[in-house]
Amino acid sequence: MAKKDKKEAKKLDIRIEQIAKKLEKIRIEKGYTSYENFAIEHGITRMQYWRMEKGTNFTFQSLLKILDAHQMSLSDFFEDFKMN
Repeated sequence: MAKKDKKEAKKLDIRIEQIAKKLEKIRIEKGYTSYENFAIEHGITRMQYWRMEKGTNFTFQSLLKILDAHQMSLSDFFEDFKMN
């Protein structure tokens, strides 16, 4: 059995990519140019938040913590996502 290409094996689910991009967009819209400053100000470890914006470390608990920091509901966060 042939080994999968590393890039193919690490390809993220498109839904995770969309969530990660939206997290970054919301942070920037709120005036945080640095993910580090946002994370520190809201009691999230810098690496944890960085991984979420890159789509590599998702837990619902972490997502909810970030949405709470933005004072945003799940329905508000997901309102512009297309349902497949």
